[in-house]
Amino acid sequence: MTVATPALEDWVGRKQTVLGAISPVQVRQMAATLNDAARMQQPDIAPLPVGWHWLYFNPLELQCLLGDDGHPMRGNFLPPVELPRRMWAGGRLTWCGELHVGASVCKSSEIIKVTRKTGRTGEMVFVTVAHRYSNASDDQALLLTEEHDIVYRGMPNEAETAALRSLATQIEAGEHSFERKGEHSQTVNADAVMLYRYSAATFNGHRIHYDVDYCRRVEGYPGLVVHGPLIATLLMGFIETQVVPGSRIRSFEFRAIRPTFDLSGFHLHASKTAGANVWQLWSTNNIGQIGMEASVTIQ
Repeated sequence: MTVATPALEDWVGRKQTVLGAISPVQVRQMAATLNDAARMQQPDIAPLPVGWHWLYFNPLELQCLLGDDGHPMRGNFLPPVELPRRMWAGGRLTWCGELHVGASVCKSSEIIKVTRKTGRTGEMVFVTVAHRYSNASDDQALLLTEEHDIVYRGMPNEAETAALRSLATQIEAGEHSFERKGEHSQTVNADAVMLYRYSAATFNGHRIHYDVDYCRRVEGYPGLVVHGPLIATLLMGFIETQVVPGSRIRSFEFRAIRPTFDLSGFHLHASKTAGANVWQLWSTNNIGQIGMEASVTIQ
């Protein structure tokens, strides 16, 4: 008798809950990575910066249960998608409160959507996971809601491989032209050490961020891939510390368009919209193409 393989859509509704503490250790590691000397010395100097919650609640799995890409094998909480490449496609976040060092926080997650698509690079599967972060010691007061989009893709086809080779050639030649430049902009130099430190602080074993041989020989990338959540965190920090100093983000929505690599610097951009407290944010990659688009509402 043949046992039917569960459909990926059967994972919709699957839930998990993780309880953890906002430890000062990861705050100091992240502060060191971003050259924030004051917060490195005093990690509880202020509420946790927006985006820094991604330092916590990340999967812990035995070494023997990891896939070839360094991620936990699929089929437990996340569906058993067979497409080999995985990327952070985007997300939508709303803050209802503040996270503080020392707080005990409950993260409840649920898979709310599995979608199959076909694009110019082939078959793709999108998985959307909804997260709710609550204060475990304060009557479960809601602190943050998030929807996290993951995309799974096949290995690069000939057209994508050729485009990546061309990109590497342009970067090596120093070619750069902004596809769009914001009213405010900032250069970021994310080298291999910075990517390794962010991977370590988030306990992210994904090899595309620290194993350049794997990047080139297996997934076809010309260099190490800058983490999507790191770029998103940098964009949010750019607003709060440089563009509108002293502001606090209420909501943030972002979408990854194309990868950025450690081969040269990249840029953060911000422009005011017609809305009273809304800004458009984006990053441009190593040659000036838009890598991530976002919008943010500040309080």
